Amino acid sequence: MSTGSRIKLGAAVTVAFLCGLIFASGFNLTRLSWAQASRPQFSTAALTPPPSVKMADAFSDAFEWVATNVTPAVVSIQAETQPKPQARGQNNMPPGLDQFFHQFQMPPNNQPEESSGSGFIVSRDGYILTNNHVVAGADKLTVKLLDNRTFKATVVGRDPTTDVAVIKIDADNLPTVSLGEDSAAKIGQWVVAIGNPLGLNFTVTAGIVSAKGRQLGNLLKSQYSIQDYIQTDAAINPGNSGGPLVNLQGQVIGINSALASGTGYYAGYGFAIPISLARKVMDDLIRYGKVRRAVLGVSITEVDAATAKVSGLASIHGALVGGFTDDNGPSPAEKAGMEAGDVITAVNGQPVKDVASLQRMIRNYEPGQTVNLDVMRYGQQKTFAVKLGTPPSSATTTVASNDQGNNSRGGAAKAESRLGISVAPVPSGMVQQDSIPTEYRQGLLVTNVSPTGPAYPDPSSTSTGLDPNGDIIVRSMYPKRMEIHSLDDLTKAVNSVKKGDYLQLLVYNARAQQTRPVNIQIQ
Repeated sequence: MSTGSRIKLGAAVTVAFLCGLIFASGFNLTRLSWAQASRPQFSTAALTPPPSVKMADAFSDAFEWVATNVTPAVVSIQAETQPKPQARGQNNMPPGLDQFFHQFQMPPNNQPEESSGSGFIVSRDGYILTNNHVVAGADKLTVKLLDNRTFKATVVGRDPTTDVAVIKIDADNLPTVSLGEDSAAKIGQWVVAIGNPLGLNFTVTAGIVSAKGRQLGNLLKSQYSIQDYIQTDAAINPGNSGGPLVNLQGQVIGINSALASGTGYYAGYGFAIPISLARKVMDDLIRYGKVRRAVLGVSITEVDAATAKVSGLASIHGALVGGFTDDNGPSPAEKAGMEAGDVITAVNGQPVKDVASLQRMIRNYEPGQTVNLDVMRYGQQKTFAVKLGTPPSSATTTVASNDQGNNSRGGAAKAESRLGISVAPVPSGMVQQDSIPTEYRQGLLVTNVSPTGPAYPDPSSTSTGLDPNGDIIVRSMYPKRMEIHSLDDLTKAVNSVKKGDYLQLLVYNARAQQTRPVNIQIQ
């Protein structure tokens, strides 16, 4: 091949190659790039989610909406308490020696004690709902808002029996919460807790309503305490107290108040005061400076299977009357003719399910109003018209006199074999020390209870079992009513019961300072 031919052939190949590149580029069949590793290409195109994801997004939006709209009305409360000076002689040293030892003591710590809690604004002019235990005893209260503004707060009023308090800050045009109806809340419904746990201000947690009408034993140290808690698994920790429990409509249905835990920190169970109760307490505190609460004047406990059988109930429901709160004479229920051992089954025709439901009903009435109580008394249906009273002053106490006539009571304990207990007369020293009321001094003090006997407490029952730490047997209530003043009286009462049937005793406990019916199945 000649040189000219080779030149023509090379030119033709070159033209063909270039044409091929142009053709491939036009159809995006190849890419021109630098001779180095290329950066990965990440797609930003959104996938089309299935319906379930769309629903989850909407659900998430609901929580976000609640947090955004409610949190501005939640506040952080700092409580400061000044140390109280120790009174002379409080260290139990003889006069003069306290000054001698004072020179070896470290100087007292005069730093104020600080604690924190939560609350929420209920009016644009600065009224705030919180817990009594958040503000009780505080010398100074400081409120901080979400926008970092701080205010000094004053206590409008407190109610230890419900653990509700109202405080106020001097401000206007504040964000507020919407108060809902806890009665509409259902078990399993989603809720949000907002507060300041462990110093982590304005924290939002979520969970469900786990239960309603919870009783928490002696959490509130008052015989007039109302315990009707909403239980939730939304995380509640120290510092959450006083904050709102909110439904997904953004309405407050409770005040976060307590948690059940072996460590003092969240373990899955938190409790809130129903907002219907808190709202009534708040209205009274703002209007009257105190809570105007109507009371029946009874101590009540839950009905269990044993009580239902003794009382003649077809099902387990109602509230068992254990005794009367009569600091200054007969209580309203006692005046109406009710007795210990009665089971309250309805209020003005509305059925009573349990203790919490009875408390909910009565708190809707005012002192001086009359309610009709349906009662089951050992198989007999009775109705009593009770004019509601007010709780007596906590300062009023009954002090036992130095009754010399009781000095003769005493002696060795004696056994009642069918009950599996030992009893003795109430010692005069106990009468004076524990201020035993006159009508209970002639009863029998329980000194021992056999673990194998029928009088030993059954953990699954609220009305069975005797306590050797302060129980005094006062009388037999069922099947035969008689006073118990001696072992012979108790033996007669026991022998009147057939094997397998129940004996109901009225028992006064010196520590609790109240009576209760105790059901014992005779073996």
